[in-house]
Amino acid sequence: MTKLQSSGSIQGVLRWGVHRVSGFYRLAPASVLLGMLLAGWGYGEDWPRWRGPLVNGISSETGWVTTWPESGPPRIWQAKVGMGYSTVSISQGRLYTMGNTDDQDSVYCLDAKTGKEIWKHIYPCKQKDPNGYHGTRGTPTVDGQRVYTVSREGHLFCLNTEDGKVIWSKNYVTDFKSPIPRWGFATSPLVEGERLIVEPGAPGASVVAFNKADGKAVWQSGDDAASYSSPVAYTLDGVRCVAVVNAKFIVGRRMQDGKELWRYPWETSYDINAATPVIEGNKVFVSSGYNHGAILLQIGNDGAPKKLWENSNMRNHVDTCVLWQGCLLGFDDNSKELRCLDFQTGDIKWAQKGYGKGSLMMAGGKAILYSDRGLVAVAEVSPAGFKELARYQALEAKAPQGRDTWASPVLSNGRLYCRSLEDLVCLDLGGK
Repeated sequence: MTKLQSSGSIQGVLRWGVHRVSGFYRLAPASVLLGMLLAGWGYGEDWPRWRGPLVNGISSETGWVTTWPESGPPRIWQAKVGMGYSTVSISQGRLYTMGNTDDQDSVYCLDAKTGKEIWKHIYPCKQKDPNGYHGTRGTPTVDGQRVYTVSREGHLFCLNTEDGKVIWSKNYVTDFKSPIPRWGFATSPLVEGERLIVEPGAPGASVVAFNKADGKAVWQSGDDAASYSSPVAYTLDGVRCVAVVNAKFIVGRRMQDGKELWRYPWETSYDINAATPVIEGNKVFVSSGYNHGAILLQIGNDGAPKKLWENSNMRNHVDTCVLWQGCLLGFDDNSKELRCLDFQTGDIKWAQKGYGKGSLMMAGGKAILYSDRGLVAVAEVSPAGFKELARYQALEAKAPQGRDTWASPVLSNGRLYCRSLEDLVCLDLGGK
């Protein structure tokens, strides 16, 4: 039987921890190291990259408050962070995000508790999008003493988390001759062991693996154009691999050398495949909006993908589904509903309106929902049904077409972070 294991697993988090032990964390005292390794399984948990530590949209954090007064949870701080759709990453008490002001991108490092700016890295990058979706896209990826970011124009930076100084950098357009996608580069970088995986979408360099420490290319592979999805690491028959959804295909590559293992056609209007693949066991789930739909593939021993089901019950436009208790929870683009799909069959278990084209994460067995108009809510979710526990208008909507708050919410260490196009708010869910 083929063994396919994503990074969203116990094995994945152990592997994630080992990488840090072999890197920066090996310098820490044993007692401190043990605390860092166990932190994710206690009350507080860092959220160091897109979709969290296991890249599955799920936090193990418990003890946070799930019922609020009418006035909402206490607002700890609020800050202007430039224009964009980047969500936040949290690591070691610091928050990282991106925004654009007057055609200059800023990578922000803030104190996660107070919102005070620690440092800011600025570089030229056009703010305006010809289609009206202005500002930054991707989310910073934090790994030990480094944070990695990608701009909508293809600037790739490796910055020192201490002071924001550039350790190394690349430019997709000048270094790889990458064509900029219609809505700009949106992929969040993936750290896997000693490598950084990115998607320039260039001829001969569709996917590139860099040495994360010095930026030297380890391999570059493929000719596919980039879309807006982010890569996910997984294990196939004991071999570490990476899955990507580019402009027209779902592709699996070997992590060691970038060799293509399998591909499956997946074409969406305007080449918009934005949601991240969801991998469980030997199955890969992908969903796209623009009335395209969703598919569940099974990867066999020969590497060839087999379609288990395909339908239009889930059409993710910008946010990615979360796999929870055998079901896929996500927002359908056409109906503007939060839907629960049976993972094995693709059938709809239930649907809930009221959040528009929202986003979500899971924490402590509860769903944290963020609507496209700034409403944040907590709900009990299961295959049997949905029950809202609390709601609060965290930020006011200003932009047309309900795109103010496409950045996913993040809960970390008892604080909930929600972002609009220009504002970032921190809410206290610690209950103290």
